[in-house]
Amino acid sequence: MGNFIVSARKYRPQTFDTVVGQQSITNTLKNAIVNNHLAQAFLFCGPRGVGKTTCARILAKTINCFNISEQTEACNTCESCTSFNEQHSFNIHELDAASNNSVEDIRTLIEQVRIPPQVGDRKIYIIDEVHMLSKSAFNAFLKTLEEPPAHAIFILATTEKHKIIPTILSRCQIFDFKRIQVEDVVSHLAAICKKETIEFEPDALHIIGQKADGALRDGLSIFDRMVSFNQAKITYKDTIENLNILDYDYYFKVVDQALKQDIPSSLLTFNEILQKGFDGHNFINGLAEHLRNVLVCKNPQTVELLEVGSTIKPKYVEQANTCNQDFILGALEICNECDIHYKASRNQRLLLELGLMQICSLSSEGGLKKKRRKSFILTHTLFVNPTNKGVIAPIKTIVKEKINKTYTQASTPTEAISTQKVILKKSNPAFINKIKKGGLSGLSINQFLNKKETSTSEVEYQVATGESRSDFHQEQLNPLWLEYAKTIESKGKISLFRLFSDQLPKIGENYLLHFPVESQALADDLQVEKPELLSFLRKNLNNYGINIDFPIIEIEHTKMLYTAQDKLKHMAEKHPKLMYLKKLLDLDLT
Repeated sequence: MGNFIVSARKYRPQTFDTVVGQQSITNTLKNAIVNNHLAQAFLFCGPRGVGKTTCARILAKTINCFNISEQTEACNTCESCTSFNEQHSFNIHELDAASNNSVEDIRTLIEQVRIPPQVGDRKIYIIDEVHMLSKSAFNAFLKTLEEPPAHAIFILATTEKHKIIPTILSRCQIFDFKRIQVEDVVSHLAAICKKETIEFEPDALHIIGQKADGALRDGLSIFDRMVSFNQAKITYKDTIENLNILDYDYYFKVVDQALKQDIPSSLLTFNEILQKGFDGHNFINGLAEHLRNVLVCKNPQTVELLEVGSTIKPKYVEQANTCNQDFILGALEICNECDIHYKASRNQRLLLELGLMQICSLSSEGGLKKKRRKSFILTHTLFVNPTNKGVIAPIKTIVKEKINKTYTQASTPTEAISTQKVILKKSNPAFINKIKKGGLSGLSINQFLNKKETSTSEVEYQVATGESRSDFHQEQLNPLWLEYAKTIESKGKISLFRLFSDQLPKIGENYLLHFPVESQALADDLQVEKPELLSFLRKNLNNYGINIDFPIIEIEHTKMLYTAQDKLKHMAEKHPKLMYLKKLLDLDLT
């Protein structure tokens, strides 16, 4: 059985004309050879797999060729070309800077540079991954790179141009290689398939080209995988299965379900995707990419930005005709939010399901903000009827009719908004205090999620859940306070436990609890504990308007030390090395 040669080596370009996707660079190098304007040092930089080392080898072989063709290509038949192809040329030297990055390696190279070529006119030195050289090696290389012998040419290649010192960059002629376009990768793979007599589907090659991400070598590696999977024919179905890529049809189906506002079907489709083993994060990013493709199909001038197969492109154009631009932008915004919060979420599946439900809730005629405002205010918001405490009713059944009537009778928008505020104020004075700046139209979900003061207020809880507050007395508060102190002790917070046990809060106006403390350090600790404490008290006292403050009082006897922090500070003033001992032994205050 013969040795298998990977496609990246077997079909490696041997001439400038066969280099894929770098025509501007190859044309410049060919003109430099024809006009004898060769620089003393070249720097080829760019992403992986775009042809840097390949162009360096072609350039070196062409410079030393004895019979350069009219197209400025090496003949591949002369002694110099033959020796290079057989890898025993004495005029072309390749150095891997990743494993030869010391000053001694550069000194050895400098000694070799002095020796003139035995055959031909030039000696070319190709240094790959040059950014791996040490700083001292770069400095040792500077003088030779600036004033090399007339017969020496250096070709440096790197993927990380920013790591090369400026003094090296200033001595080189720099060529920035671009990423290979999907169409170029597809055409190159199609040519290989014809040479190897392999049948293929164009959509399958497009998937490989997209997965290559601009690196032709990666695309050829994926191509070899697909040939090994099925040598008879490279199909779209086999490609997405082998590369674990979600089929386009799922994204088309999700968008169609969102346009119909069919939340159950979209959740079932998402569940089917997860059961097939696809990652939720990849799905939401793929959906965002799909929506982007639909968006560019809205305008005939931007259709060319679509990088998909010829059979799938009409599907995008067809779906773009059924989607409103505001809907696409709103769905893209939701996908972006899911992408940002995915890694930080504890329930990632729920996060994506909420995102899908929000996309399905978008209006096909309106945008994201319009739909959110409408659905939140007129559908999901709850309102406590002030005439019958504890009775919950939707806002639309209590206030909507009055507001609509106001808008129809009002002569100006300002008058309508003013009358609207009066209606709400009569219904619930506390509610209007929260929205008086922007009116009802300024109310949004973000006000309930992002503002701490609003999120801990009675109004938000009443609006969101319908709970009302109940009166309570000091006799009811004290045992609950001591009960919570025991939970603090179980957490190991001894100083806070003593503070809670020795002192009880006082009830002020509007159910504001006053709990004075004697230092800022204690106030900071209590602020951290405040959310859990408020949640405990509100739930057990059935009053969600409770709040608490921690005023700092002045201590009459300043010499008395009440907290562990104050004691430590006092002791450290007398013994400065105490803090060093605490840090050295990693001690904690208890």
